[in-house]
Amino acid sequence: MVKTSTSLFGARMRTARIAAGLPQDRLGVLIGLDEQCSSARISRYEGGVHEPPFRMAEQIAAALRVPVAYFYCPDETLARLLLLAYCLPEAERERLLEMAQTMTEPS
Repeated sequence: MVKTSTSLFGARMRTARIAAGLPQDRLGVLIGLDEQCSSARISRYEGGVHEPPFRMAEQIAAALRVPVAYFYCPDETLARLLLLAYCLPEAERERLLEMAQTMTEPS
């Protein structure tokens, strides 16, 4: 049986954690949670039972190497763009921004 999250944050967090190849307990330890409760706490976040404070969300994002905005972005296409842009070097992000600005300018 596949678990589904009731929250956008939880679903995105689970997706990023699985993509990073980290079990729940390991992610919890990476962000400073006690080893004894880390798996349960991460499970509650992913399941939508609780949502972490923003500072902890930042730590989770850093551990999973995703932008924290990815967890909150309601638009799936924009969320995917965030992930792609996040992986680019700064100079390439600037190029991407310039291209996007050109695309949105009136003809």
